[in-house]
Amino acid sequence: MPTALVTGPATGIGRAFADKLALEGYDLVLVSRDEARLKEVAADITRLHDVECEVLAADLTDAADLARVEERFRTGPIELLVNNAGFGQKKPFWENPVEVEEKQLDLLVRVVLRLTHAAVLPMIERGSGAVINVSSVAGFLQRNIYSAHKAWVTSFSAGLATGLHAQGVAVMALCPGFVHTEFHERMGMDKSLIPSFMWLDADELVAAAWKDLQRGKAISIPSRRYKLLMVAARFTPRALIARVSTVGLDGRRPASSAAKSRGE
Repeated sequence: MPTALVTGPATGIGRAFADKLALEGYDLVLVSRDEARLKEVAADITRLHDVECEVLAADLTDAADLARVEERFRTGPIELLVNNAGFGQKKPFWENPVEVEEKQLDLLVRVVLRLTHAAVLPMIERGSGAVINVSSVAGFLQRNIYSAHKAWVTSFSAGLATGLHAQGVAVMALCPGFVHTEFHERMGMDKSLIPSFMWLDADELVAAAWKDLQRGKAISIPSRRYKLLMVAARFTPRALIARVSTVGLDGRRPASSAAKSRGE
């Protein structure tokens, strides 16, 4: 059976990917910091899908732990990598300690770069394999520094997809919008500020992403509504996009609405 490595597989999009890949016949290597929770997830997936699950507990922002995960690509074939681990921040860049910002930069950018590099080298030698880097539609907007990180992930993945296609290796950036996961609760975001139609289901998201990977897409934007929103964003003034993009950050509404509430 082929093997897939998934980072951040305990909940949300990562867990949805783990279940989907198990259904597709992949054995799994599950990577996260919480070893106890990883073992619970591995046991659950094995029971449900009858596949082998290897647990690799690692803090990907720690150099030694990251090196151990990179080494796993050299000790046994990994046919598919899903770079999903990440976290968001509620406060703006200037209100966070720089060490916290560096940790997010490491996890969302540096780790993606290093694990992708470790994965594609043996894939090129075999002439087959795939990498899915979980990005975000936030990368197309001005939404705090998180947007900058995700813009990099999308551009990085699309560029690699072009270069590696002839080598038999597929690379795809998955760009979801708001997804029902623990991600927003962990960052303390007020989910009630987001319209209900903007929310996506993690399993449906992953199913759509899997179809896009099979079709050879370099960028996957699941759901028709987000595809339409991203097309509309190309023709929307940047000042308006910037105002709308603050929704949900630090409890804020769009600037125009805030001004109206103050009677301006």
